Amino acid sequence: MNWAEDKWLFLQKFMVNPREIGSITPSSKFLACSMLNEVDWESTHCIGELGSGTGAITAHLAEIVAQKKNVPEDMKVFLFEKDKVMRNRLAAAYPRFQVAEDALDLRVEARHHHLQAYDCILSGLPFFNFSPLLRNQLMDEIYRSLRPGGQFIAFQYSLQMKQELSRYFEIEKIKFVALNIPPACIYVCRKKRTADNER
Repeated sequence: MNWAEDKWLFLQKFMVNPREIGSITPSSKFLACSMLNEVDWESTHCIGELGSGTGAITAHLAEIVAQKKNVPEDMKVFLFEKDKVMRNRLAAAYPRFQVAEDALDLRVEARHHHLQAYDCILSGLPFFNFSPLLRNQLMDEIYRSLRPGGQFIAFQYSLQMKQELSRYFEIEKIKFVALNIPPACIYVCRKKRTADNER
């Protein structure tokens, strides 16, 4: 993908629908690397990325998968993107990854490929831009899609989601990334391993 084209496309989409896009520019490489450095790669056989957009994080994810260093050979990658233009570009750029439209279909997509759960879910979705109903539906779907002990790693532009995330996950750390427009917070979360936490 072309970096300049990606920025222009992202800006166009933001101007049309700022609540769903959440930012005027794609995530920086510093943000992408900071997120991906938190993944337990050796135990991740199935990973999902929500709100893949122009592929700012996806590109670095693809590099890690291609290198196969500390990454399971059978790893499956699922990309979720609402915007049709961006989704089609992702499918063309990453033909070995599964590309789908709706993050509310996390479990449907996994089962379609004979998988039971995700080991890790990455997210760039602007949760606090969504209605409370949609936000709750997304959080519930993410929670139910992860295996016990699975990771949820999400970036946001504020700490507004801290209380909401703590209802579903153990927040292991919150990282601040200044080298991004705008600066972002990364929530590194884990689904509790005990069965009595099932919602």
